Amino acid sequence: MSQDLTLRTATLRTPKAAAVAGILFSVLLAIAFVLLRISVPADPLEPGAWLRTSSGTVVVALNIIPFAGIAFLWFIGVLRDRLGQREDRFFATVFFGSGLLFLAMLFAASAMVGALILVFREQPDELVNAAAFRFARATIYSLINIYMIKMAAVFIISTSTVAVYTGFSPRWIALLGYVLAAIVLLGSGYMTWSFVVFPIWVLLVSCNILIDNLRRSPN
Repeated sequence: MSQDLTLRTATLRTPKAAAVAGILFSVLLAIAFVLLRISVPADPLEPGAWLRTSSGTVVVALNIIPFAGIAFLWFIGVLRDRLGQREDRFFATVFFGSGLLFLAMLFAASAMVGALILVFREQPDELVNAAAFRFARATIYSLINIYMIKMAAVFIISTSTVAVYTGFSPRWIALLGYVLAAIVLLGSGYMTWSFVVFPIWVLLVSCNILIDNLRRSPN
């Protein structure tokens, strides 16, 4: 009897913890993105002046990102837990795969930025004037602004589609997800702050899940 009670309690508490993790992911990723955006120029061909003036701020952002990534995995977990037996294999694969690809590219880009800072501290003049620096900077720009942000849009679209068909979240959130995904897909090259759309959408979904779980909890 006590084992059954423990299992029921774990089933109720896990979605709450994951929903809070989704909120944590949104806040941490938004903070990291803002710190990086105000510290590193958007131009992939800039000469690297930020390494001298803003590397400390960038390091803070890079140290936040791993914790945001861990929280994002918990967020994916609560979405799959909420779907349960209603999970469609096709959309679940797209949603799960795009989420993991987004996270992998986020970590890869962060590691490359961290490597640039480490090398700059040892050889500042050689790095800035090297072709390898310009190549790395352009690669980071492409990875984030072309590939990673598109995977975030695919994640929003697939999750919104699942929400429409299963009703695991309000329909208006799913429809808003389509609009935000279109902004990310079409406007990421023109609006430099479009990347904050993704954490804002995750925050909205997580808050809705958390509120719904609290309403269903027994007194």
